Amino acid sequence: MHFGTWGRWLARYLTRPRHVHDSTAPASVAQLQACLRPGDVLLVEGHSRISTAVKYLTQSTWSHAALYVGPQPDRAAADGSVPCVVEADTLEGVRAVGLAPFAGQHVRVCRPSGLADAEVRRLCAHVLARIGHRYDLRNIFDLARYLFPTPPVPLRWRRRLLVLGSGDPTRAICSTLIAQAFQAVGYPILPVVEQRPLADPLCPGCVEEILHQRHHSLFVPRDFDVSPYFRVLKPGLDDDAGQRRLAASAAAAALQR
Repeated sequence: MHFGTWGRWLARYLTRPRHVHDSTAPASVAQLQACLRPGDVLLVEGHSRISTAVKYLTQSTWSHAALYVGPQPDRAAADGSVPCVVEADTLEGVRAVGLAPFAGQHVRVCRPSGLADAEVRRLCAHVLARIGHRYDLRNIFDLARYLFPTPPVPLRWRRRLLVLGSGDPTRAICSTLIAQAFQAVGYPILPVVEQRPLADPLCPGCVEEILHQRHHSLFVPRDFDVSPYFRVLKPGLDDDAGQRRLAASAAAAALQR
Protein backbone atom coordinates (compact mmCIF):
# COMPACT_ATOMS: atom_id res chain seq x y z
CA MET A 1 0.00 0.00 0.00
CA HIS A 2 1.67 3.23 -1.14
CA PHE A 3 1.83 6.59 0.63
CA GLY A 4 -1.26 8.10 -1.03
CA THR A 5 -3.48 5.18 -0.07
CA TRP A 6 -2.27 5.24 3.52
CA GLY A 7 -2.71 9.01 3.62
CA ARG A 8 -6.33 8.84 2.40
CA TRP A 9 -7.16 6.07 4.87
CA LEU A 10 -5.61 8.02 7.75
CA ALA A 11 -7.34 11.22 6.60
CA ARG A 12 -10.76 9.51 6.66
CA TYR A 13 -10.07 8.14 10.13
CA LEU A 14 -8.80 11.42 11.60
CA THR A 15 -11.52 13.60 10.08
CA ARG A 16 -14.40 11.39 11.24
CA PRO A 17 -16.64 13.66 13.34
CA ARG A 18 -17.03 12.87 17.03
CA HIS A 19 -19.89 13.87 19.27
CA VAL A 20 -18.96 16.60 21.73
CA HIS A 21 -21.40 18.04 24.24
CA ASP A 22 -21.48 21.83 23.94
CA SER A 23 -22.83 23.97 26.74
CA THR A 24 -23.38 26.89 24.35
CA ALA A 25 -25.21 26.90 21.04
CA PRO A 26 -23.24 27.94 17.95
CA ALA A 27 -24.39 30.78 15.72
CA SER A 28 -26.88 29.87 13.01
CA VAL A 29 -26.03 29.90 9.33
CA ALA A 30 -28.30 32.93 8.90
CA GLN A 31 -26.38 34.84 11.59
CA LEU A 32 -23.10 33.84 9.98
CA GLN A 33 -24.28 34.95 6.53
CA ALA A 34 -25.41 38.34 7.87
CA CYS A 35 -21.99 38.91 9.45
CA LEU A 36 -19.70 38.02 6.53
CA ARG A 37 -18.17 40.00 3.70
CA PRO A 38 -15.46 39.07 1.16
CA GLY A 39 -11.99 38.82 2.65
CA ASP A 40 -13.16 37.56 6.05
CA VAL A 41 -11.35 34.59 7.58
CA LEU A 42 -13.56 31.97 9.23
CA LEU A 43 -12.03 30.07 12.14
CA VAL A 44 -13.74 26.79 13.03
CA GLU A 45 -13.42 24.87 16.28
CA GLY A 46 -13.89 21.34 14.91
CA HIS A 47 -14.35 18.10 16.86
CA SER A 48 -12.56 15.48 14.76
CA ARG A 49 -9.36 13.72 15.85
CA ILE A 50 -7.24 15.89 13.59
CA SER A 51 -8.94 18.99 15.02
CA THR A 52 -7.92 17.83 18.49
CA ALA A 53 -4.30 17.49 17.36
CA VAL A 54 -4.21 20.96 15.79
CA LYS A 55 -5.82 22.57 18.85
CA TYR A 56 -3.37 20.82 21.17
CA LEU A 57 -0.28 21.78 19.17
CA THR A 58 -1.37 25.40 18.77
CA GLN A 59 -2.90 25.73 22.28
CA SER A 60 -5.99 27.22 20.67
CA THR A 61 -9.73 26.76 20.28
CA TRP A 62 -9.47 26.88 16.48
CA SER A 63 -8.45 23.98 14.26
CA HIS A 64 -9.48 25.09 10.76
CA ALA A 65 -9.47 28.27 8.69
CA ALA A 66 -11.37 29.21 5.52
CA LEU A 67 -11.81 32.38 3.46
CA TYR A 68 -15.15 33.96 2.61
CA VAL A 69 -15.05 35.10 -1.03
CA GLY A 70 -18.71 36.00 -1.54
CA PRO A 71 -21.31 34.15 -3.65
CA GLN A 72 -19.87 32.47 -6.76
CA PRO A 73 -22.95 31.81 -8.95
CA ASP A 74 -20.84 30.42 -11.80
CA ARG A 75 -19.72 27.54 -9.57
CA ALA A 76 -21.67 24.82 -7.82
CA ALA A 77 -20.99 23.23 -4.45
CA ALA A 78 -21.35 19.48 -3.95
CA ASP A 79 -24.73 19.98 -2.23
CA GLY A 80 -26.03 22.14 -5.08
CA SER A 81 -25.77 25.42 -3.18
CA VAL A 82 -23.95 28.53 -4.40
CA PRO A 83 -20.44 28.40 -2.93
CA CYS A 84 -19.09 31.41 -1.07
CA VAL A 85 -16.19 30.00 1.01
CA VAL A 86 -12.87 28.52 -0.12
CA GLU A 87 -11.12 26.03 2.14
CA ALA A 88 -8.49 23.31 2.01
CA ASP A 89 -10.38 20.15 2.98
CA THR A 90 -8.41 17.14 4.16
CA LEU A 91 -10.22 14.69 1.90
CA GLU A 92 -11.32 16.81 -1.07
CA GLY A 93 -8.49 19.33 -1.34
CA VAL A 94 -9.06 23.03 -2.05
CA ARG A 95 -12.76 23.51 -2.73
CA ALA A 96 -15.51 26.11 -2.78
CA VAL A 97 -18.47 25.44 -0.48
CA GLY A 98 -21.52 27.19 0.90
CA LEU A 99 -22.07 27.90 4.58
CA ALA A 100 -23.92 24.63 5.26
CA PRO A 101 -20.72 22.72 6.28
CA PHE A 102 -20.25 25.23 9.12
CA ALA A 103 -23.73 24.70 10.59
CA GLY A 104 -23.63 23.50 14.19
CA GLN A 105 -20.00 24.53 14.68
CA HIS A 106 -18.52 27.34 16.70
CA VAL A 107 -17.11 29.88 14.23
CA ARG A 108 -15.22 33.13 14.70
CA VAL A 109 -14.81 35.72 11.96
CA CYS A 110 -11.54 37.63 11.57
CA ARG A 111 -11.75 40.67 9.31
CA PRO A 112 -8.62 42.35 7.90
CA SER A 113 -8.54 46.07 8.55
CA GLY A 114 -7.91 48.62 5.84
CA LEU A 115 -7.88 46.42 2.75
CA ALA A 116 -8.97 48.28 -0.38
CA ASP A 117 -11.65 46.75 -2.61
CA ALA A 118 -9.07 45.94 -5.29
CA GLU A 119 -6.92 44.13 -2.70
CA VAL A 120 -9.91 42.11 -1.50
CA ARG A 121 -10.63 41.07 -5.09
CA ARG A 122 -7.01 39.97 -5.56
CA LEU A 123 -7.11 38.10 -2.26
CA CYS A 124 -10.25 36.18 -3.24
CA ALA A 125 -8.96 35.54 -6.77
CA HIS A 126 -5.79 34.02 -5.30
CA VAL A 127 -7.65 31.28 -3.41
CA LEU A 128 -10.25 30.75 -6.16
CA ALA A 129 -7.44 30.05 -8.62
CA ARG A 130 -6.25 27.22 -6.38
CA ILE A 131 -9.51 25.29 -6.29
CA GLY A 132 -8.76 21.71 -7.22
CA HIS A 133 -5.33 21.61 -5.58
CA ARG A 134 -4.88 18.58 -3.36
CA TYR A 135 -4.52 18.61 0.41
CA ASP A 136 -0.99 17.80 1.54
CA LEU A 137 -1.42 14.36 3.08
CA ARG A 138 2.04 14.50 4.61
CA ASN A 139 0.44 16.95 7.03
CA ILE A 140 -1.83 14.11 8.20
CA PHE A 141 1.08 11.80 9.01
CA ASP A 142 2.92 14.53 10.90
CA LEU A 143 -0.15 15.49 12.93
CA ALA A 144 -0.96 11.84 13.71
CA ARG A 145 2.31 11.51 15.60
CA TYR A 146 1.14 14.10 18.12
CA LEU A 147 -2.28 12.64 18.92
CA PHE A 148 -0.94 11.00 22.08
CA PRO A 149 -2.25 12.56 25.33
CA THR A 150 1.12 13.92 26.44
CA PRO A 151 3.61 13.90 23.54
CA PRO A 152 7.17 14.92 24.51
CA VAL A 153 6.99 18.18 22.58
CA PRO A 154 8.31 21.34 24.31
CA LEU A 155 5.98 24.31 23.98
CA ARG A 156 8.57 26.42 22.13
CA TRP A 157 8.84 23.79 19.37
CA ARG A 158 5.14 23.27 18.66
CA ARG A 159 4.87 25.94 15.99
CA ARG A 160 7.91 24.54 14.19
CA LEU A 161 6.27 21.10 14.20
CA LEU A 162 3.55 22.56 12.01
CA VAL A 163 6.02 23.46 9.25
CA LEU A 164 4.63 20.40 7.56
CA GLY A 165 4.01 19.01 4.13
CA SER A 166 5.88 18.03 1.04
CA GLY A 167 6.46 21.52 -0.32
CA ASP A 168 4.55 20.69 -3.51
CA PRO A 169 2.88 23.97 -4.63
CA THR A 170 -0.15 22.05 -5.91
CA ARG A 171 -0.87 20.81 -2.39
CA ALA A 172 -2.33 22.89 0.42
CA ILE A 173 -3.00 23.13 4.16
CA CYS A 174 -5.89 25.29 5.36
CA SER A 175 -4.02 28.09 7.12
CA THR A 176 -1.13 28.00 4.64
CA LEU A 177 -3.54 28.56 1.73
CA ILE A 178 -4.97 31.69 3.38
CA ALA A 179 -1.60 32.98 4.61
CA GLN A 180 -0.23 32.81 1.06
CA ALA A 181 -3.22 34.78 -0.22
CA PHE A 182 -2.72 37.60 2.30
CA GLN A 183 1.01 37.68 1.65
CA ALA A 184 0.27 37.93 -2.09
CA VAL A 185 -1.44 41.29 -1.46
CA GLY A 186 1.21 42.42 1.03
CA TYR A 187 -1.02 42.19 4.11
CA PRO A 188 0.60 41.24 7.45
CA ILE A 189 -0.73 38.52 9.74
CA LEU A 190 1.84 38.02 12.51
CA PRO A 191 5.13 39.44 11.24
CA VAL A 192 8.42 39.07 13.06
CA VAL A 193 9.27 42.49 14.54
CA GLU A 194 12.92 43.52 14.50
CA GLN A 195 14.03 46.63 16.39
CA ARG A 196 17.01 48.58 15.06
CA PRO A 197 18.66 51.78 16.32
CA LEU A 198 17.38 54.74 14.36
CA ALA A 199 20.14 56.32 12.27
CA ASP A 200 19.37 59.83 13.47
CA PRO A 201 22.08 61.77 15.37
CA LEU A 202 19.36 64.00 16.86
CA CYS A 203 17.70 60.99 18.50
CA PRO A 204 20.44 58.67 19.84
CA GLY A 205 18.06 56.50 21.89
CA CYS A 206 15.40 56.04 19.21
CA VAL A 207 14.68 52.74 17.52
CA GLU A 208 12.73 51.74 14.42
CA GLU A 209 10.64 48.61 13.95
CA ILE A 210 11.18 46.47 10.84
CA LEU A 211 8.46 43.93 10.02
CA HIS A 212 9.47 40.64 8.41
CA GLN A 213 6.90 38.21 7.00
CA ARG A 214 6.94 34.71 8.44
CA HIS A 215 7.08 31.84 5.98
CA HIS A 216 3.53 30.89 5.02
CA SER A 217 3.98 27.32 6.32
CA LEU A 218 4.46 28.67 9.86
CA PHE A 219 0.92 30.02 10.17
CA VAL A 220 -1.83 28.24 12.08
CA PRO A 221 -5.55 29.14 12.46
CA ARG A 222 -5.11 30.89 15.82
CA ASP A 223 -2.75 33.46 14.25
CA PHE A 224 -5.67 35.20 12.56
CA ASP A 225 -7.41 35.40 15.94
CA VAL A 226 -4.47 36.95 17.83
CA SER A 227 -3.19 39.11 14.97
CA PRO A 228 -3.43 42.87 15.66
CA TYR A 229 -4.28 43.40 11.99
CA PHE A 230 -7.60 41.52 12.10
CA ARG A 231 -10.79 42.54 13.88
CA VAL A 232 -12.59 39.69 15.63
CA LEU A 233 -16.33 39.40 14.98
CA LYS A 234 -18.75 37.02 16.66
CA PRO A 235 -21.74 36.06 14.48
CA GLY A 236 -25.00 37.02 16.14
CA LEU A 237 -23.42 39.51 18.54
CA ASP A 238 -25.43 42.40 17.09
CA ASP A 239 -28.64 40.40 17.31
CA ASP A 240 -30.19 41.18 20.69
CA ALA A 241 -33.02 38.68 20.26
CA GLY A 242 -31.25 36.19 22.52
CA GLN A 243 -30.77 38.84 25.20
CA ARG A 244 -34.47 39.74 25.03
CA ARG A 245 -35.45 36.08 25.34
CA LEU A 246 -33.16 35.70 28.36
CA ALA A 247 -34.66 38.81 29.98
CA ALA A 248 -38.18 37.59 29.28
CA SER A 249 -37.37 34.17 30.70
CA ALA A 250 -35.92 35.74 33.86
CA ALA A 251 -39.00 37.96 34.25
CA ALA A 252 -41.34 34.98 33.84
CA ALA A 253 -39.38 33.00 36.42
CA ALA A 254 -39.64 35.92 38.86
CA LEU A 255 -43.43 36.05 38.45
CA GLN A 256 -43.74 32.35 39.24
CA ARG A 257 -42.02 32.69 42.58
